Amino acid sequence: MVDLSVNIGPLHLDNPVMTASGTFGYAKEFADFVDLNEIGGIVTKTISPESRPGNPPRRIVELKAGMLNSIGLPNTGVEAFLSDKMPFLRKLDTRIIVNIAGKTQDDFVKAVEFLEEVQGIDAYECNFSCPNVKQGGLSFSADPNVAHSVTSKVRKAASRPVIAKLTPNVTSIGDIGQAVQDAGADAVSAINTFVGMAVNIRTKTPKLATVTGGYSGPAIKPLALAKVYELVNRIDIPVIAIGGITTAEDAVEFLIAGASAFQVGTANFFDPDSTFLIKQGLINYCQEEGIEHLYELIGSLKV
Repeated sequence: MVDLSVNIGPLHLDNPVMTASGTFGYAKEFADFVDLNEIGGIVTKTISPESRPGNPPRRIVELKAGMLNSIGLPNTGVEAFLSDKMPFLRKLDTRIIVNIAGKTQDDFVKAVEFLEEVQGIDAYECNFSCPNVKQGGLSFSADPNVAHSVTSKVRKAASRPVIAKLTPNVTSIGDIGQAVQDAGADAVSAINTFVGMAVNIRTKTPKLATVTGGYSGPAIKPLALAKVYELVNRIDIPVIAIGGITTAEDAVEFLIAGASAFQVGTANFFDPDSTFLIKQGLINYCQEEGIEHLYELIGSLKV
């Protein structure tokens, strides 16, 4: 039997399969498709201190090898999340990581302070990297000094593990990773979406109402893999890989490159049981390779 358990700093996961925020709702939406307790960790849709309407439509465009979105982090706010979503999440036998966002650095602190006394939450993932919101978004992880400042404030307010979600839309993601590590982050998750754009050639107008949005899906996997590898070789805290993972083989690549866990994102939209299939494929791979514990695979790249 293969031992898939991993530690993400102080956060223990029974297996490295996680869901990417914004692609799995608040988990209940997928309960009819997959056994939620078989997932290592569920990352919730982003919540912020106050409710947000999100961006105007059109907000999603399907492309040949991925998806372009400009959702804009719509959510009902922390209070409604606690009353409407947490009762279900609290019943699950898996790790619950709440993704938080804000327009200002203090908003992140407010969200954490509100959640600190809530039972059933195992960690926070700070969305420092959304490319399609006007206030906040990329500004929190595009500059090392800002990334350090906001992470430090969250770290002081949080008793639970803090995961910083980073953008690839920077010159050096390693610099940002170093900054959040120095500020006390327990781990980083990378990458968030790349800034992208699509044009309707008949109307000569952008396909998204906001002109640009975040590009995700299978096409970004090689780019995400390179960013994860850069982070692994720059920082000492665990890296949670995100970006184009649709099969067990994709996940194995990230683990070999040094990621300690991974999140499944866009794949959930076109194959709702992707997390289960990827987990089973990972087990099969380890058995075929004679791997008894996942740590034998993590960081095994030969260069």
